[in-house]
Amino acid sequence: MIRSQWDRRIDRATELTSAYPFAAEGMHFYTRVATFQRALYADTARALAGSSPAVSAGALREELHLSFLLPKFPEFLSAIRQFAPAPLAHPADRLRQQGPPGWQRAIEDFWYGDVESLPGFGQADEQADESSAAPPERWLAWIFLQPYAEYLADQRAPVTLHGTPSTCPLCGAKPIVGVLRSKGDGGEKSLVCMLCSHEWIFRRIYCPACGEEREPQMAFYSAPEIVHVRVDVCDTCHTYLKSIDLTKTGLAVPVVDELASIPLDLWAREHGYEKLQINLLGT
Repeated sequence: MIRSQWDRRIDRATELTSAYPFAAEGMHFYTRVATFQRALYADTARALAGSSPAVSAGALREELHLSFLLPKFPEFLSAIRQFAPAPLAHPADRLRQQGPPGWQRAIEDFWYGDVESLPGFGQADEQADESSAAPPERWLAWIFLQPYAEYLADQRAPVTLHGTPSTCPLCGAKPIVGVLRSKGDGGEKSLVCMLCSHEWIFRRIYCPACGEEREPQMAFYSAPEIVHVRVDVCDTCHTYLKSIDLTKTGLAVPVVDELASIPLDLWAREHGYEKLQINLLGT
């Protein structure tokens, strides 16, 4: 039996729980989230089998199958209430009580809104305008919709890139992590989308936040304890993005290893850098 990308992510999170004690709590949370996401991905594949996806460039977010998604949302909220930290569990409880109108509003607000960045779920604005979902609801919608978006992305033919896009060519969201692989006599860098997990080739010396390409302004840092993860920083806009070097640890799963390398986030922020895209653990 072929192991899915979700199986690999869950297995890697379990492995890193033991390898990195400082990340154990986050990995336990991610394992529960990924288990739900794996099931939703499979359900999406069955429900949308045979449908024709939009084919125009960047059209992924033109598709939203609410008739399929809405019945799945209360199950998701119930699961989050059970194992998520309080900043997510409490909003999940409130949202569950709102019923289908509130669920639809949260889903549509995220899907059709600005998904290029999200605030940390600990930074919720309790006075958010009632016309749009507050930050915690948007965070919940991101976690819920991620496997659905990933399924849509998996159904598309390879995209022909023009230039160096700093956001996902399929859905327009920001990258969550970089990936380094060996290629020929050198190496190749790519970025992974925070929403649909699409991966696209990217220039090695180029800032996805501000477009800086002067080598003296770009640097990377790593720690001996997590040698295969590095912090790519830009000293022009003071933004950083972590990259996973698969030439050093071929068993790494980029989206999971990014979550687990918490000390590097702490180091970057202590040195004045702001993360390009906060991950689903809020780091």
